[in-house]
Parts: sequence; structure tokens; C-alpha cells
Amino acid sequence: MIIEFMLIFAVFLVGLIGLIISKNIFRTIVCLNIMQTAIIVLFIVAASATGEVAPIVEGLVVDPLPQALMITAVVIGASITAMALMFSVKIFHYYGTLDWELIFKDDA
Repeated sequence: MIIEFMLIFAVFLVGLIGLIISKNIFRTIVCLNIMQTAIIVLFIVAASATGEVAPIVEGLVVDPLPQALMITAVVIGASITAMALMFSVKIFHYYGTLDWELIFKDDA
């Protein structure tokens, strides 16, 4: 169980480091999605710690509420990602670049 949590933490750190060093809007969106995926997997792994098997096996029941909440988070995350990508296309058409520094330098 500890190895799963360490792997999830490593994936989250990859997204966080990418978010910090990224200067491109598209890469920022991808890094946010990586971080979101790590958090969703963390909740699903933590919720399955009760039985460590399929949700219903001969009387052993895992709480389905965290799984339902995480599938809702996946749907909302996909919608927000689609909207962010649409905004990035609009930003690219307006500024001609997706570089954060060049966009904010033009506004100053």
C-alpha cells in the first residue's frame, strides 16, 4: 500500500514541477491534468483500502461513494480541460504565441 501512495505522490510531483517550470499554456494545462489524475487515483486507492478486492465479493463491500465522487471529478475535469484548451486556442489566435512571458509582456 505504501508503494502505491509513493507512486501517486511521484506522479503528482511530476505535474507540480512541470507546472512550476512550464512557460507554455498548453504544457500548463497538461500538468494540471496530471496533478488532477494523481489526486483522483489517490482517492480511489485510499477508498479501496477496506477490502483490496472488487467492490462486492461475498459480503465484503467497499464504499462506492468515493468512486462516484471521483467519476464526477473526472467528468468535470474533462469539461474544464476542454474549456481551457479552447481559451488557449483563442489566446494563440490573438497573441500569436502560447508563452506566458510574452503574453504578459505585451499587456504591460
